[in-house]
Formats: sequence, structure tokens, C-alpha cells
Amino acid sequence: MASNTEMMGNLPRGIGICTTIPDILYLPELIFGGLVWILVACTLVVPANPQGWVMFVSVFCFVMTFIWLVVFACGGHNNKGSWAALDFAYHGIAAFFYLSASVALAKVTVEMRSQTNLQNYQLDISAVVFSYVATLLYFIHTILSAIRWKSF
Repeated sequence: MASNTEMMGNLPRGIGICTTIPDILYLPELIFGGLVWILVACTLVVPANPQGWVMFVSVFCFVMTFIWLVVFACGGHNNKGSWAALDFAYHGIAAFFYLSASVALAKVTVEMRSQTNLQNYQLDISAVVFSYVATLLYFIHTILSAIRWKSF
């Protein structure tokens, strides 16, 4: 007779968020998101609208990811499946926002190539690279969160 009991999903708490997948990605998301935020803030904002969107996305995702990290570290999720679904939804939205911000920032950086201020151009190139890395991290976190959500 086959058993119908499956291993239920488990949301980590405490130091467990530093050792489980996908939660181990919180720290790199914070690091690369913070680097995007700092690098864009250091540049001269010539086309204000696209870089304003990039700043909004990087600050919003940095703050929300930090709050999400604290909630998971404190065990505020009480190991409920709805939190696994919210984790998936948040990281999906963050990945989409970062992708849109990365494309906008890359467009502004390509247009900036002909300008004379080399330092702003180099800072923007770095911001574009880190923005795409942050996008990739959030996308991977989304996929892994979806897999975890399915186990609930």
C-alpha cells in the first residue's frame, strides 16, 4: 500500500535563511540592488525619467527585500503556504521591475556614450551590469520560490 503522505514544504526561520535555497539569495539581492542604487545615485541624472525609475526600483526592492528577510528571519510567516505564495509573487514582481529598469538604464547608457564625461559613463555601465545581475538573482529566486510553493 502506497503512502499518500508527501514531504510538506518548510519555510526557514532564523539562521536557516542563510542555508536554504532560495533564501540564500536574499543577501546577494541586497548587495547588488544596493550597488545599483549607489551607482545611479552617484551619476549625473541627465534623462531624469528613466533613471528616476531605476532609482525607484532599486530603493523599493532593497527596502522590501530587507523587510522580507527580517520577516523570514524572525519566523513571522508561521510556516504557512500563503507566505510561500507571497514570496513567489514578490520576487516575480521584483524581477519584472528590475528587468524594465535594466533595459531603461542600458538605453540611457548607450545614448550617453558620445558625451565627454567618462566617469558618469563608467558608473552607468557598472550600474547596468549590476542591475542585470540583480534581475537574474530575482528571477532565479522567483523560480525556486515557485518550486517551494508547489510543495505546500
